[in-house]
Amino acid sequence: MPAIHVLVADPLAEEGLARLRARGGVTVSVRPGLSEEALAEAVRGADGLIIRSGVRVTARVLERPGRLRAVVRAGVGVDNVDLEAATQRGILVMNTPDGNTITTAEHTLALMLALSRHVPTADALVRAGRFAEARKTCMGAQLAGKVLGIVGLGRVGRAVAQRALGLEMKVLGYDPYYSGEAVDLPSGERVPLLPSLDELLPQVDYLTLHTPLSEGTRHMIGRAQLQRMKRTARLLNVARGGLVHEAELAAALAEGLIAGAAVDVFEQEPPPPDHPLLRANNVVLTSHLGASTEEAQSAVAVEAADLLLDYLLADRIRNAVNAPDLKASLSDHDRRHLDLARRLGRLAAVLSSGRLRSVRLVAAGQGLEPLASTLARAALVELLRPGLDTPPNLINAPLFAQARGLTLSHEWRPAGEQGGERLMLIVEQEGGPEGESGGSLCCEGAVYHQVDNRPRLLSVAGYRMDLVPEGPLLLLFNRDEPGVVGLVGTLLGRHRVNIADMTLSRQGSRAMMLLKLDAEVQEGVLEQLRALPPVERVYQVSLPPLAPT
Repeated sequence: MPAIHVLVADPLAEEGLARLRARGGVTVSVRPGLSEEALAEAVRGADGLIIRSGVRVTARVLERPGRLRAVVRAGVGVDNVDLEAATQRGILVMNTPDGNTITTAEHTLALMLALSRHVPTADALVRAGRFAEARKTCMGAQLAGKVLGIVGLGRVGRAVAQRALGLEMKVLGYDPYYSGEAVDLPSGERVPLLPSLDELLPQVDYLTLHTPLSEGTRHMIGRAQLQRMKRTARLLNVARGGLVHEAELAAALAEGLIAGAAVDVFEQEPPPPDHPLLRANNVVLTSHLGASTEEAQSAVAVEAADLLLDYLLADRIRNAVNAPDLKASLSDHDRRHLDLARRLGRLAAVLSSGRLRSVRLVAAGQGLEPLASTLARAALVELLRPGLDTPPNLINAPLFAQARGLTLSHEWRPAGEQGGERLMLIVEQEGGPEGESGGSLCCEGAVYHQVDNRPRLLSVAGYRMDLVPEGPLLLLFNRDEPGVVGLVGTLLGRHRVNIADMTLSRQGSRAMMLLKLDAEVQEGVLEQLRALPPVERVYQVSLPPLAPT
């Protein structure tokens, strides 16, 4: 197996680098500060890329990604990664949301206290020998009893809420992605949720933002929102630059629309010398320090290294940003069913002769419920593969399907009357064999855990069977007449084609013959088979050998 190469394009704590270097078969290069052009060149030779907030992984960087399979952001926000470009090229993007949760929440509280008690101003006055002036002008406000509004009740938002309650604050929340009337905290306490941001703003003494940056959240706080707040209220942004319209915030502070603000993140970092917030007196500014503790830097670096190694070396997916519905960790049981789904998809790709309209994967059995979405993607990959120049994978296959007007869905059912776990791949197509106007194709399979842990093909297009799907397969659909098996066997024998296994099935006046061969047959032999009078259709598909059980 060739060595896995990891490119680290931002400074990373030594603990994370040591984790990468300690793994056999992995090489590491640390190259911070690359230009866009240099980064685009460097990623082509890397299997994985680790970044922080300093690097922008643009569409141009990913235009020709070479063998790059994954990007890991050592931190939470991934607005510096072009997720659409990464997904189109089948590159998994992951982040490390847990490592800096506590430290970011603590920095939020630190800024809230510093802002309320005028700590930076008092410090500057005391250092300037103006002690009495500091005592006179730096009259503060206590936090206890005040209302804190939290926009975004994810990991950091909940951590801030729990700590604010410990300071005897009243906490209200708003999050468009949460349903219900409240969010439960690990401590057992609950944060009431308001139905809209507009309803939250007039009620709060402090407003803190903890949402990702997107087109929907960019400049979510501007003059119109600030006008709805109390004149004694204070705003904090320790999340992402761009959530606040900074020029409108500076104007609101100058006019006294709100009492103060604390900002740790900016749209442009570092902010330019003429940035209006740099001239404001009632604002506390820090330099993107939310995650800047030794503990957090070490934690996110180690987590980023582990995420990348797990994916590159063991196909384990955790904290996926652009494929959140994929199952994170696959057991042997899961992998066998994933392999079965791929085999069903490859078989269906050969048998589908019309334009595909929809693909549906039905997983039956208790153990398959959390795996159904991943199984659907795996089958889709093999269905799409023959018609694509760019190799599809679990990450980009849904995008390819969407671009072609093909719908993908999955369904889970309890085990049926026959019991056990089963997969059914159902493909709807516009055109079918011999000019049919459309039709549905269903391929069904199972893994025989109680026998040999090997997959079985149970039905194809309604024809029942029980056959291990591997190697070269030949499927013949014919009129159900005596002597067809002899005709086919004689022809194949004449061409020295050996049959390893076979199954026969019929429906009414039609029958299907599925043959496992020792080797693929030439096109000329297929044409001779199609010319046999009872034979209506012939398909050949080659499936990979099974892994040892």
